[in-house]
Amino acid sequence: MWQVEYREEPCRSALNPVRGMPFDWSLNPYMGCVHRCTFCYVRAFEARADRPSDDRYGRSIRVKTNIAAVLRRELARPSWQRGQVAIGAATDPYQPAEGRYRLTRACLVELASAWTPFSLITRGPMVWRDVDVLQEASQRVDVTVQVSIPTVDGDVWRTTEPGTAPPRRRLEIVRRLAEAGISVSVAMAPILPGLSDRPEMLEEVVRAARAAGAKAIWANLLYLRPGTREHFLAALARDWPEQVGLYERLYAGRAYLPSAITDQVRDRVRELVRSTPSAVRARPLAPVRTMEPTQLALAI
Repeated sequence: MWQVEYREEPCRSALNPVRGMPFDWSLNPYMGCVHRCTFCYVRAFEARADRPSDDRYGRSIRVKTNIAAVLRRELARPSWQRGQVAIGAATDPYQPAEGRYRLTRACLVELASAWTPFSLITRGPMVWRDVDVLQEASQRVDVTVQVSIPTVDGDVWRTTEPGTAPPRRRLEIVRRLAEAGISVSVAMAPILPGLSDRPEMLEEVVRAARAAGAKAIWANLLYLRPGTREHFLAALARDWPEQVGLYERLYAGRAYLPSAITDQVRDRVRELVRSTPSAVRARPLAPVRTMEPTQLALAI
């Protein structure tokens, strides 16, 4: 049985500055993830920090018990410019621990109160629990929920994402969020060469996502940095040994696939998105008409 240790540890800071990304700050209420995805890119960061990146990753979860209070103080600083905050860049904000600790929800409340735009990415259906907070925040600032659904193939999902909810369950959450007026996107990432990149498989995800009401869909292919690489290839040799040769050729001496390969898949996804209209009519959310908090208005 998979045993998980939860370590309740306060944090000194909540927001982390980010460069070279479409957001300015990252926020992670938890560190470590119980989803056990074989392709998880965070394993590379763990290996670089000399922490376990093999099967031990995900067995110990750090719970930042005071993160909402720390975030409130950081958002109240006169220097705060309300830059875009991304939640879940290093670990899923709606993994099972959130059901008990509710730290992600508390952080969303703080961001909404401080009129700060944010996005979050998750594989967890629990995001629906916070639809009330997401609706309120969406009436004030730009809010985007990205639901990660790289494939709807049962075998590929079950084997590579053993701790996550089924893809069809995630698609149902996409539909609910869209109908509730939330801007929701689907992240097809990572697409796995030889396993989930066939044209008919890509089309199935896109059509299902658009039918559920996804406003946008983006795709990215697997990349294998040290830490992630060793773990993924070991899992591949166990589950799909016939694919090992392909990956050894594709990723020989590199972490990222050549642009000729990635562009072909991304172009195919973009073409499918353009030709497939969204099938869900969203409930319009009226913008909040009340004044912003005085101290924030004066800081502009």
